[in-house]
Amino acid sequence: MRPLKPDLYTVPESPTSVPELLGGRCRCGYVFFPMQSYGCEKCGLTGDAVTAARLPGEGSLTASARVLMHAAKDRTPPFVVVAVRLDSGPVVRSLLDSDRAEQLPIGTRMRGLLAEVGKADDGDVIVDLRFTPVQSA
Repeated sequence: MRPLKPDLYTVPESPTSVPELLGGRCRCGYVFFPMQSYGCEKCGLTGDAVTAARLPGEGSLTASARVLMHAAKDRTPPFVVVAVRLDSGPVVRSLLDSDRAEQLPIGTRMRGLLAEVGKADDGDVIVDLRFTPVQSA
């Protein structure tokens, strides 16, 4: 299994584990995604004040939109774009794991997963980050 965007998330050892997103943390406590080394967006600290952090891919839905027409030929609509506030703080935009006509309520618990999006020339499966609603018990 090969990630489409290896600088943004990990491929967990177990297929049932939640991927971690590769973000950062500032000495001031601010957490951000994706990782960057320019400096803290909140306090402006640079250098070793900003360090890499693995952020669990779980959070709450803050927005969603169902796309019915899309200009890119490589993405066939319909699909759902979501914004998820990770439990660690940053908001991440991604796709829902499947199209659904009914809108999910804001605040729905979400979990990241890696979905197959293609195959490499060597036959390796290429995966990308998606989110799925967590089924309540």
